[in-house]
Amino acid sequence: MQTRARYLWNRLEAYHGMIYFVPEADEQYTALGLDRGMMGYFASRSAAMGAVPADVVVATFYNFEPQRVHRVVPEAWRRTSAPSVYEARLSAVDTALARLLGERLHATDITETAALLRRICEACRPEGRPLYAGHVAQPWPDAPHLALWHAITVLREYRGDGHVAALTVGGVSGCEALVMHAATGVVPAAVLQATRGWSDDAWAAAVDALQRRGWLATDGTVTASGREHRDEIEHRTDDLAAAPWTMLTDAEAEHIATVGGQLSHIIRAAGTFGRMPHSD
Repeated sequence: MQTRARYLWNRLEAYHGMIYFVPEADEQYTALGLDRGMMGYFASRSAAMGAVPADVVVATFYNFEPQRVHRVVPEAWRRTSAPSVYEARLSAVDTALARLLGERLHATDITETAALLRRICEACRPEGRPLYAGHVAQPWPDAPHLALWHAITVLREYRGDGHVAALTVGGVSGCEALVMHAATGVVPAAVLQATRGWSDDAWAAAVDALQRRGWLATDGTVTASGREHRDEIEHRTDDLAAAPWTMLTDAEAEHIATVGGQLSHIIRAAGTFGRMPHSD
């Protein structure tokens, strides 16, 4: 189930993740009086948990520099309410998906996939999963494309909560996790540092800590022991995310992978992920 959990997450992620990049999101959040960029991001993703304090966002989002959260989260709840932000986010999803997918949005396979994913969410438990618990408690949208987005979001936050638990058990801080991720070469360090708000000193301290543990070489590459430790965390994340995916037959899993892949391709081909998110 590790392979299935990771494979299907990868196939579905763009359908959820587009909300962090599309202009419709900032349009909705600024209409409520929020600032563009980070204020809208932190408020919209945490809104399912209610108007939580900044430290709750720090704890659940994990890899963002804490002061970056504290600068905007209390102010966001003074300007508007958590339910209003949550509804604005869903409205942005609706508008953005209509623009990106066009007629593809009305295909029957979206309805079928949404139903499958909603069913497997029943295998998830809320204990130790705050972002998942907040999102699964929200009403399921009626429109199939929104129900699909909601289901993917619920499963994505379920996985994310487990990943934070795995990092915590593995003794890896949020900044250290970003440094290790950057060292794999998938995303440039400058992008991860800038979007998460870490100072040069904090980033350098994380690099030094990882080198002292023997997980990072002096040239900035991941060592064999660092790769082994990172793989352990990723495998534990897959284990913790596996429960809902075990409910699928092979045919159902392949159906989800096919539909998710098609939709993700359309979303990516539109240039949705071409700009840096959360940079304001």
